[in-house]
Amino acid sequence: MAMLISGCSGGGDGVSGAPTVVNETPTVEPTAEETETELPFSTEDPYATEEPVYAFGPEGEIDKLADEKGWEYDGTYSTASAFVKDICESLPISSIQADSRPEWLVESGNLEGDKKAILQAGIPKLCPKWATALKQAVSGDYDQWYSSGTYVVSSKPAAEGQDETIPPGTYRAEGKMENCYWERTSEAGEIIDNNFATSARKITVTIRSSDGQFTSEGCEVWKPVK
Repeated sequence: MAMLISGCSGGGDGVSGAPTVVNETPTVEPTAEETETELPFSTEDPYATEEPVYAFGPEGEIDKLADEKGWEYDGTYSTASAFVKDICESLPISSIQADSRPEWLVESGNLEGDKKAILQAGIPKLCPKWATALKQAVSGDYDQWYSSGTYVVSSKPAAEGQDETIPPGTYRAEGKMENCYWERTSEAGEIIDNNFATSARKITVTIRSSDGQFTSEGCEVWKPVK
């Protein structure tokens, strides 16, 4: 029996006639949103906040108010309340600088710029006993104290670059004074009255409006007598 064998050979070279199919579809990587697994609970911190956290009590109240008002203070302090606390601690010893408390607040520059508003808000909360001194400093109506030096007798404050002045009035120096010298002189420099004390605890001097200068050396601090 003869068998008929049919083939699909395209020739005698042994190469199949069926074409090779190549998949040219590009691979697309899933996005982060598509691969992210949705959790059945929130991962956000319910207590997280961008608002500043303030301490409890008057310190926190001062700091919060300063931030709300945008008050600026000395950069050496971390907070507005730290600035107020430092002033409260400095006021009791301000007389070491021969200034009254209100005078010290003014002369030290602690009422410049926003610092005045910070102290007005803070001193009544942290050291209320100095509230009166602050009020006097802000108003400009306060006593001035005088240490060693020569002062021109005048009711007007000294202009910039001029000699310091002392208003007419009665002044008293108190403390241990072993070598205290004081003198009142005329405008021409003639001595009107003077004294040298080698051992004194209290000295009182009245300066007249007609005096020219008042000089003091080693006599503690002269304070107005009320």
